[in-house]
Amino acid sequence: MYKVKGKKYFGQARFDLIGLIPVNRKNKILEIGAGSCETLVEIKKMGLAEEVTGIELVSLPGSQQGNPGIDRLITGDIEKIDAELPENYFDVIICGDVLEHLVNPWNTMKKICKYLKEDGIIITSVPNIREYHILYRIFFLADFRYSDSGILDRTHLRFFCKKNILSLHTSSGFRPVSVNPVFRLDKAQRKNRIIDKITFGIFRDFLTAQYIVVSKKEKL
Repeated sequence: MYKVKGKKYFGQARFDLIGLIPVNRKNKILEIGAGSCETLVEIKKMGLAEEVTGIELVSLPGSQQGNPGIDRLITGDIEKIDAELPENYFDVIICGDVLEHLVNPWNTMKKICKYLKEDGIIITSVPNIREYHILYRIFFLADFRYSDSGILDRTHLRFFCKKNILSLHTSSGFRPVSVNPVFRLDKAQRKNRIIDKITFGIFRDFLTAQYIVVSKKEKL
């Protein structure tokens, strides 16, 4: 199913996630679902890491996957492979719009937790099924039609609200330290921000297209 996805689907650097990485040239960073590795390349360019590792389901010839700045790229299904990565090693783990594609994201979060240092952070972004366009389509139009991208992407296997996203973190050995709403990523974004501001965040869950959560690894 992923073979029909265009290059844009795999090839966008996630500056919204990069902006949440602690400034430290010595960072060791792991990205789950690295796509064409645009994000990891930018992280290296910006001096935010001395070592970057990516895990990606598909091989993308001609992409940044072959960039010499990528220290290690593992191709395979994170749910099935043994990545053979050192435990308590990475300062930052990134999961940008990945968890909703997995059969068992709960097990995967527990699996990758062991790779993170005790004082490390994990940054995840997950679509919010409670966004009002989706609710309108389901409850008023009786339509749960999948699409090629967005919240109802046909490759999504799991759906989450904010509460469930946070639970995914806390049940997997992480402690959320920040929750960042992302409004619709189109021309309606500014309108939603204004609505959120003048309503003091009361309707934020309905305006949010995805949540970016930063968590720390719970100390044993």
